[in-house]
Amino acid sequence: MDSLELVQWISTLLKNNNIKAFYNSSLWLHTRADVLERDHNECQKCKAKGLFSPADCVHHKNHIKEHPELAVDKENLISLCNECHNEEHPEKFLKYRRKKKQLNKERW
Repeated sequence: MDSLELVQWISTLLKNNNIKAFYNSSLWLHTRADVLERDHNECQKCKAKGLFSPADCVHHKNHIKEHPELAVDKENLISLCNECHNEEHPEKFLKYRRKKKQLNKERW
């Protein structure tokens, strides 16, 4: 798949709200594995702080929605642990936070 075909395919997936198909593709899975290997399966944000955390995710520095042409560019990808990846995408995890319910009503 050449670069133009990739951009068109990703754009179509984004329009159809089916970007998961990209993340399940062999192209992404191989790229992801290469990036994790390049970064020695270490979270690069934690490593920059002098900490060690195993990397669980590969993050697009320039998000795929804005830059589909960089979807498999290894210079645009970084290995992160789940915690650091969640910090990069707080908007995705707001919907999973539970709102605290009032335990009981005040009845004065």
